[in-house]
Amino acid sequence: MIIDTQYHLQRSFINVIAQLPYSNAIHSLTVDNLSAGYRGAQFAISHITFQVGVGEKVALIGPNGAGKSTLFKTLVGMIPHQTGYISLHGEDCRTSHKLFGYVPQQEAIDWSFPVTVEDVVMMGRVKKMGWFKLPNKHDRQIVHHALEQVGMTEFIHRQIGQLSGGQRRRVFIARALAQETDVLLLDEPFNGIDVTAEAEILATLESLQAKGITMLVATHDLQLAQTRFDRVLVINRTLIADGTPRDIFTPDILRRAYGNRVGVFEHGGQSTMILEDSLV
Repeated sequence: MIIDTQYHLQRSFINVIAQLPYSNAIHSLTVDNLSAGYRGAQFAISHITFQVGVGEKVALIGPNGAGKSTLFKTLVGMIPHQTGYISLHGEDCRTSHKLFGYVPQQEAIDWSFPVTVEDVVMMGRVKKMGWFKLPNKHDRQIVHHALEQVGMTEFIHRQIGQLSGGQRRRVFIARALAQETDVLLLDEPFNGIDVTAEAEILATLESLQAKGITMLVATHDLQLAQTRFDRVLVINRTLIADGTPRDIFTPDILRRAYGNRVGVFEHGGQSTMILEDSLV
């Protein structure tokens, strides 16, 4: 499939950068002192600062109500921020919102709506195409390429409701990629799916990371955060900790985020941490 020259060169540059030995020193995303969303007299998220390197796959964890979805909605401009700065590839927050690929939680989607996989992914082209304009050959090429990236080309004419949970999520990842973005925000992509679908999504994320895509993924699955991500950000309205899984998964940090929901048990010289019914 032929993609236009500018897009092809952009992706080639990103792939080269991602393969450099110190590529994570080059930041895709910078968030500085970010506060947004009112919850009573307080911000929903307050004074959050972090950076994400090119091609990093970062887990975002924290208890229910910690502000994970609020953070994502603020990054993409759905919620205004009261303090702070957002920069994507050096672009100021006032212009960079549209450069994110955002995959929201999917519980509210009407899966009976009569649209095909191609239609859903084409929705990611609206900001590029403009409202009330029909897609052209270039738009269709981008959509097909996005579906190739997530392994869903053969389902292009399938009605979205006929897909499995994992396939639906891969289609929505393709929709985000169709925006011609290289930074993805995924909000709870592992919620409510079976082991097979989880494996499909993880394989898709690993494939995208190998192509230089940067990902920030909100998840409640602490085992996945600990074993399948390069870094972990812990928030509970503010940033609690930022580091490698080895640095993050300690009794002190998890208790600061989750309070007394964390139990620590010593056995054979090793510590096991339990968060309610989930083994960490």
